[in-house]
Amino acid sequence: MPKTVGIGVTGGIAAYKIAELVSKLKKEDIDVIVIMTEAATEFITPLTFRTLSGREVLVDLWDDSREWKVQHIGAAEQLDLLVIAPATANFIAKVAHGLADDLLSTIVLANTAPLLVVPAMNHNMYKNQAVQDNLKKIKDYGYTVMDPDSGDLACGVSGQGRLPEIDHIYAEIKKLLCPRQDLSGKRLMVNAGTTCEDIDPVRFIANRSTGKMGFAIAQDAAARGADVILVCGKSPLEPPPEVKFVPVWGAEEMCEVMQKYQPACDIIIGAAAVGDFRIKAMAEQKMKKANDASEELVLTLVGTPDILKTLGKNKKPRQVMVGFAAETENIVANAKKKLETKNLDFIVANDVTMEGAGFSSDTNIVTFISRDGEIQSLPKMSKQDVATAILDKVVKLL
Repeated sequence: MPKTVGIGVTGGIAAYKIAELVSKLKKEDIDVIVIMTEAATEFITPLTFRTLSGREVLVDLWDDSREWKVQHIGAAEQLDLLVIAPATANFIAKVAHGLADDLLSTIVLANTAPLLVVPAMNHNMYKNQAVQDNLKKIKDYGYTVMDPDSGDLACGVSGQGRLPEIDHIYAEIKKLLCPRQDLSGKRLMVNAGTTCEDIDPVRFIANRSTGKMGFAIAQDAAARGADVILVCGKSPLEPPPEVKFVPVWGAEEMCEVMQKYQPACDIIIGAAAVGDFRIKAMAEQKMKKANDASEELVLTLVGTPDILKTLGKNKKPRQVMVGFAAETENIVANAKKKLETKNLDFIVANDVTMEGAGFSSDTNIVTFISRDGEIQSLPKMSKQDVATAILDKVVKLL
C-alpha cells in the first residue's frame, strides 16, 4: 500500500527548494499532501505544488474540502509521516507550545504519525536561546529534528541555518517511513560523556565532551531495534527515553559498570571521553585558595583504567567492539595502535582540532579504520549521520 507524506511548507526563502523534494517523493510512488502557510505562498505558489503532487494544496483553515468533512482532521488521519520543511523559527515555536492558529498548525496537533522538522533560518535566529529551547522541547515530544547545514545564507551572512540538501531530507523521510530493525534482538552498550576525577569535595578534573556522539549512537541503535545500555559520565544531555541509562562519575566506576554488562552484550561501542588521569589522593576537605598569586599547587596524578583495553581482553566470540580515537596529530597511526591494543573490530578516528569535528560540535569528521587495514574517510556530517554510518558497519560485521 503506498505511503502518504504530508509536506508542511512554511514562510522561509528555502520554500522553493521543497518543489524538488515533492517531485522526488512522487517518483517513488509516495503520495504527497502539501500544506502551506499563507507566508509560504509569498515564496512559491500553490500551483507549483499542485502540479508536482497531483493533489489539491491545502492552505486555508476555513476552505471547504471536497475530500474530507473536517479538513485538518481528515488530512492528518491520512498521513504516514508529516514533514515541516522549511521550518521557520515562528512555526517551530508554534509546535513547541501547541499553538493552532492556521491549517498547518492544527494538522500538527491532530497528527498521530511521526513528525520530521527541518529548520532553516538566519544563523543568529537559529542560535537564539529561545529557538534552541523550542527545538529541545519538540525533541522531547519525540519528534525528529534535522540539523541545518552551514554555509552562505540568503540574508548575506554565513553560518548554520541552511536547509539540508534535498537528498538528505529525502533519506531521512525514507528512514522514518521504513524504519530498519536490523539490530532487533541485539544488545548494544555504549558509553558517552566525560568522566570526572575528584580533586576535593568541590572540584574535579574533566574534559570538554558533551556526550553528543554517544547519545546519537544510543538513539539510532534503539530506533533500529537494539536493546541499548547507555553508560554515561557527566553530560548536559537528556538520555533517550527508550534506552537503559546508567549514570557514572569517574573512569573506575565506568569501567566496573561496563565489565558488569559486557557478558550480555553483542555490541560494545566506546564513545566516551574517558580521562587518562585521576588524583592520587583526593583531599577530604575543600582546598583553600592561596593568599599569594605566586603560590603553587602541585597535584599528583596517576593513570585511570583503559576501559576498552580491559573489555577487549574479555571479548567474547562474535562480540563486536568499536572504539574512538580523538587525536590532535598522527591521526591514523595513533588510531591503528589503539585498534590493536584494545582488540577492536574497527576504530573511529577524528582530529579534534578540525573545524566541525570534536567536542561540543553537532558535526564530526571521522575516518573508519578496520582490522583488515581498510581505511574509509567520511566527509563532515552530523553526529547522527556518523552514528548511522557506524551502526551500518557494525551490522555488516554481525
